[in-house]
Amino acid sequence: MRLLAVLLFVTVLHAADAEDRVRDSASVLTEIMSVKDRSIPQDLLDKAECAIVIPGLKKGAFFVGAKYGRGFMSCRKQSAGWSAPAGVRVEGGSFGFQIGGSETDLVMLVLNRRGAEKLMSSKFTLGGDASVAAGPVGRSTTAETDATMHAEMLSWSRTRGVFAGISLKGATLRPDETANQELYSKKLVTRDIVMGSVEETEAGKPLVSLLTKYSGRH
Repeated sequence: MRLLAVLLFVTVLHAADAEDRVRDSASVLTEIMSVKDRSIPQDLLDKAECAIVIPGLKKGAFFVGAKYGRGFMSCRKQSAGWSAPAGVRVEGGSFGFQIGGSETDLVMLVLNRRGAEKLMSSKFTLGGDASVAAGPVGRSTTAETDATMHAEMLSWSRTRGVFAGISLKGATLRPDETANQELYSKKLVTRDIVMGSVEETEAGKPLVSLLTKYSGRH
């Protein structure tokens, strides 16, 4: 029964269309950044090498306690601007809060090229293979904190309208090749998309435009 519950939980989540998810990712970023005093600090966005948005991560605490979410990542191009979005999945781990059966939006920033390279791997553990810390909230971080100085990734969550930094230690992050196939109508790996010259689709353009708008080094 437990295995069946897990399979049903994952099947329902896979039903959402990749184009809808990438549009939802753009909407999440817009809504979070519209509240200036409670958004991601501008100086961290300016510094970020990659951004990950997981709209509506779910926790099935009512039967298995599983956490599972699908979203998209984009990285800075070597020339200028941001790459086309590539699908990612986040699973399990200790999320530092109790969300019951609710949905939670997640945003992660990768702060250096070393962390960005780890995103190209088939699977890695946050807090293990890559250091991750709860991100600060506000207009600017100004003073350097241990989190921003030493972490490769910073993470935030929004649950029931409340936006705050969150620890994602123990969660796994991996490419979502099924989403890439759905979005681009061909088989593409993460590196092909975010480190190559793949053009974003119409559905992916809003997310790329927002990252360009909200971050420096255009």
